[in-house]
Amino acid sequence: MAVRIQGMCSSCHAAQSVDLPADTKSFICNQCLSVTTIDHLPSQGPQISSHLPSPSSSPSSHYSLISGPGSKRAVICGITYQGTCLELKGCLNDANCMKYLLTTRFHFPDSSILMLTEEQMDPSRKPTKYNIMHALEWLVQGCQPGDSLVFHFSGHGSQQINYNGEELDGYDETLIPMDFQTAGPIVDDDINSTIVRPLPVGVTLHAIVDACHSGTVLDLPYLYRYNGYEQFTWEDHRPTTGTWKGTAGGDVYSFSGCDDNQTVVDTSDLAKGTSTGEMTYCFIQAIERGYGSTYGSLLNAMRSAVHSAENQLVTSLIDKLLSVIFHQMQEPQLTASKTFDVSKPFIL
Repeated sequence: MAVRIQGMCSSCHAAQSVDLPADTKSFICNQCLSVTTIDHLPSQGPQISSHLPSPSSSPSSHYSLISGPGSKRAVICGITYQGTCLELKGCLNDANCMKYLLTTRFHFPDSSILMLTEEQMDPSRKPTKYNIMHALEWLVQGCQPGDSLVFHFSGHGSQQINYNGEELDGYDETLIPMDFQTAGPIVDDDINSTIVRPLPVGVTLHAIVDACHSGTVLDLPYLYRYNGYEQFTWEDHRPTTGTWKGTAGGDVYSFSGCDDNQTVVDTSDLAKGTSTGEMTYCFIQAIERGYGSTYGSLLNAMRSAVHSAENQLVTSLIDKLLSVIFHQMQEPQLTASKTFDVSKPFIL
């Protein structure tokens, strides 16, 4: 049951009026994106107070929290980890290219795309763990049937031991924010609970994740697994115990750079000397070259492009053997909230 939340943002004091599930614990301001928690819901409207830290400054642009049916909204994160031993070169380029693709090819309004990159002057726009998680809350909050949502991440991914038995391989997948050394990683369980499980009927979310160990980083129930001989089957990743990992009726599709036990490549060999993530580059090129008509054709085009690129990069027999032994040949993956015919048209 939905409840209309009326009150004031505890950070910028902007008036808020939004329809949210009855068990909602907080909302995100449609002006400054800070979080205000809800203490209780009396009949005349909720009393609102803040118990969470808010970004140190307000965003330079305002983003609409509630919009009409058929609206488009995206969160794009590109992290290079400047000044650390994990520094990457192509993630900022990935973020900018993805924004260009969404605005020019799929007609996403520029004002509905939230960019989180290290070059941002506004502290609330830097890809910290706090900012990424609250950007994801903003992405799905107030969505309505017909809405199209996109989450793109280019950066490091990792794994950690899963202790509750919900993972087939025994590991949770993680995304690494820019402040990972102090804040820690973003775990797939938290991503799932934030943007997957709340997604209502009629809303579509696409995730494009260019990171190591990212095959099931949204914890979606089904993986479109290649089983050899040019055959694919849907692999069931629903946990036998624990929390349901599907949606509240919406549709989620995730293209990731590699399987959970693989790594991805950050290279300058594909885009004429410009550093890019291999998966992001191949995803965009597949669409630009006309291979994005269906989910199946897009996945096949990405896989073919990645294989072709890696065959050019890995030239010696020893390197190829090592890549097979240590699972370094990345295979783009498709996971979903439900099984479907991959000849279905791909639409953002």
